[in-house]
Amino acid sequence: MYTLEELQSVVSKCNRCDLHKERTHTVFGEGNPKSKIMFIGEGPGYYEDQTGRPFVGKAGKLFDKMLKAIELKREDIYIGNIVKCRPPKNRNPLEKESKICIEYLRWQVKIINPDILVCLGAIASKNIIDPSFKITKDRGKWIEKGKFHMIATYHPAALLRDENKKKDAWEDFKNIKEKYMEVIGESRKDD
Repeated sequence: MYTLEELQSVVSKCNRCDLHKERTHTVFGEGNPKSKIMFIGEGPGYYEDQTGRPFVGKAGKLFDKMLKAIELKREDIYIGNIVKCRPPKNRNPLEKESKICIEYLRWQVKIINPDILVCLGAIASKNIIDPSFKITKDRGKWIEKGKFHMIATYHPAALLRDENKKKDAWEDFKNIKEKYMEVIGESRKDD
C-alpha cells in the first residue's frame, strides 16, 4: 500500500498516456488526507497545470465560495481529479486517458478512505458513478456503492458558463452538507 506522498511521486513521473507530453506539472490533489469527503473533478486546466494545484482558476475561486457557503474549507476536504495532467486546450479527457489515470484516483480514495464522494461534472460522474450518468438529469441524487455515499453536481466551470445552473448546484451543496454532518456525527459516535 502506498502513502499519499509515495503515490504523488509515482504520478509526478507518469508517462502512461500522451497527456504527459505537454504538462507543466501533474496535479495530484490536495487537502485533508483524513477527510470524510472527497471532491472529484475531471482534470486540471491552465492555472492548475501552472501551479500543480487543483481548482485554482476562476472555477476554483467559485468552488471555494461554494465550500464556504456550506461552512467547509479546503483544509476540511480532499480534492482530486480523474486525470492528473491537463488535456490540450482544456478539452475533456479522452476515455483511454481516463481509464489509465483513474487507477491513481482509486489509490487516493483507498488511502484517504472518505465516506462521501462528490463528483463535479459529467466526466467525473461517468467515471465514478456510472458510464451512462446524465449530469442534468441525475445530479443531486445520492447513490450508495459499498461504503460510499456518492453524489454528482455541476462542475464550477459549468456554473460560470451558465448561471441558471447555480440554483441547482446550491441545492446540491446544501444536500452535501447535510450528508457530511450526518457522517461526521456517526464517526464521532464510533470514536
